[in-house]
Amino acid sequence: MAAGRGVYAEQMTAVSWEAIRAVLFRPPLWGAAAGAVFALARRGWWRRPPFLPVPDPEFLRWRIAATYGSAEQGIAPADLLSYLQWRKRQRS
Repeated sequence: MAAGRGVYAEQMTAVSWEAIRAVLFRPPLWGAAAGAVFALARRGWWRRPPFLPVPDPEFLRWRIAATYGSAEQGIAPADLLSYLQWRKRQRS
């Protein structure tokens, strides 16, 4: 497996398809979601595979462990929606 694919797979484990689906069904949060993706992306993401603006795996692992007490758990859809709603309020 290529290094880039491993990082992408790890990100998708942390952010479940249920969480992504929850955002997709809430168009008012799309702007906040796009802003969050780029705000959390690693510097120079366009130079390294998978050429996607994904967060650094170590940062994401730490963030999840700090939030849930364990890095093994994925991001809960309700928590992601709450974060995006907060982000949207902060930007308006």
